[in-house]
Amino acid sequence: MQSVEVTEAQSSAVAVSQKTRVSLADIEANIAAENTFIASDALDALGQPVHEAHKLLTICVITLSNGFIVLGKTAPADALNFNEELGRKFAREDAVRQIWPLMGYALREKLRNQ
Repeated sequence: MQSVEVTEAQSSAVAVSQKTRVSLADIEANIAAENTFIASDALDALGQPVHEAHKLLTICVITLSNGFIVLGKTAPADALNFNEELGRKFAREDAVRQIWPLMGYALREKLRNQ
């Protein structure tokens, strides 16, 4: 189970009302587009200089249904620990964790104005 799924399960278990909370399903439903890449690949494609550290940076760009963009990123402290598959997973999780409070704010505004 991914860490965001663990967080979702724990949050759901203690929620008094499922209608007044942001769920992982709500977040997933609001994702319109998603791109994940290694920084060095993008820089190389643009003809930009690539530093060794760029080969370790994974970036996830999530575009929400309203056009707002959230960036997730991850990089290991030690180059020996770089794993592209895990980097993609962790960068996406970083982006999803940033979306949660944004959608929470929007929900709170909606509830306040009812």
